[in-house]
Amino acid sequence: MATDFKVPDLGENVDEGDIVKVMVKVGDEVAADQSVMEIETGKAVVELPCPFAGRITKVHVQEGAKVKVGDRLLTLEGVDGAARSKAEQDRPTSAKAKAPKEKVKKEKPQPVEQEAAEETADPGEARPQRVADKADNKPALKNEAARTDEDGAAPTASKTPPAGPATRRLARELGVDLAAVAGSGPRGRITEDDIKAAVRETTTAPAKRALPAARLPDGVDEKDSWGLVRRQKMTGIRRAIAANMARSSSTIPHVTNFDDADITELERIRKGGLADYVGSEIKLTMMAFVMKACAQALRLHPMVNASIDVENEEILYKQYVNLGVAVDTERGLVVPVVRDVDRMSIPAIAKALADVTEKARQARFTLDDLKGGTFTVSNLGAIGGAYSTPLINPPEVAVLLVGRSRKLPVVTDDDKTEVRLMMPLSLSYDHRLVDGATAARFLNEVINYLKVPGRLLLAP
Repeated sequence: MATDFKVPDLGENVDEGDIVKVMVKVGDEVAADQSVMEIETGKAVVELPCPFAGRITKVHVQEGAKVKVGDRLLTLEGVDGAARSKAEQDRPTSAKAKAPKEKVKKEKPQPVEQEAAEETADPGEARPQRVADKADNKPALKNEAARTDEDGAAPTASKTPPAGPATRRLARELGVDLAAVAGSGPRGRITEDDIKAAVRETTTAPAKRALPAARLPDGVDEKDSWGLVRRQKMTGIRRAIAANMARSSSTIPHVTNFDDADITELERIRKGGLADYVGSEIKLTMMAFVMKACAQALRLHPMVNASIDVENEEILYKQYVNLGVAVDTERGLVVPVVRDVDRMSIPAIAKALADVTEKARQARFTLDDLKGGTFTVSNLGAIGGAYSTPLINPPEVAVLLVGRSRKLPVVTDDDKTEVRLMMPLSLSYDHRLVDGATAARFLNEVINYLKVPGRLLLAP
């Protein structure tokens, strides 16, 4: 019995993708959960495993095709039931072999078009040499010009713009397309002055049309009025990011709080004996501490860990803390999820963070790795920069952006000035659900955890 393998659920807010690679062909036998295709969604490029075994009898998509959830990808039959005669297996190949013949038939009319083009050529083009040889025969020259006038005055008999031989010769020498010149002579006849005017307009006016492709530099597709332009098709990830961010910006009232966390003591501990304690195989970055601080603060402020069910007008308080981590990759921004961060130790968070980051950059994770986030952390400091206004990733209601830490003079409670290592923090939140006071309390909680690292180390 034939069974269809269809596009599965692609994740939250993702209902379509682009087929990047087809890894199987008709006649192949696949095992259950064997990867058969690569698909690019708004989150990343991932492999699609076929959930059942069988023999492929039809591939419904090609590389580059856009598909939606529920579209058919493959048709399979049981290995025994799929045994076919060799003639049936070769049928797709035979169909392909016929394609070139059909294409040739469609292209046969082309010589006829060339002949028609030759028939419309101006008769005066072939006669200048004959007239020149008889320059002393003035009546012949007059008759030739008269005959050319008749040709030019009968546009219904020829598509060539009406112009005399001398005008055409000048146009060829100056590289002017007669079809693009409006004639000022009788019945629209093009004169030499028209040709010269066209040249002056081309050299003085800005370029209005793209240069021919053959004349453009490598890597350039066209030229607009101000310079050269290179076009590139948006990838599926970039299209989905654009759509998701536009939806976030247009439907969520964003508010952003900015503050700084004093991480002087935390940095001293991180670079000191704590690194030896967790082991050399774990890279203990500052992000692991930030994630732990956010997870603990989210447990104390559940409104920031919630989401809105707009249709039912309800608030969904998530009883778990799953942190999305924004990762910059060659394909675009990807947000894999680390689950149950509030239950993890700092070394465990550091290891999980390293794993998901590597998977994101190598595009080696599954769609499940991108689902279920309740709060997102983005590390701008790894690239540079202090503050920003990050956009919320729906259905979450908040996102924290971490800037690059820098040393600043800070006035202490006893009015002394000290140099402290300060971490910039930018918290964007959905003002439909999170009030300014709630956001401020949450951010202060994060800052206090980072300022007093003992609280983080002792946290369950």
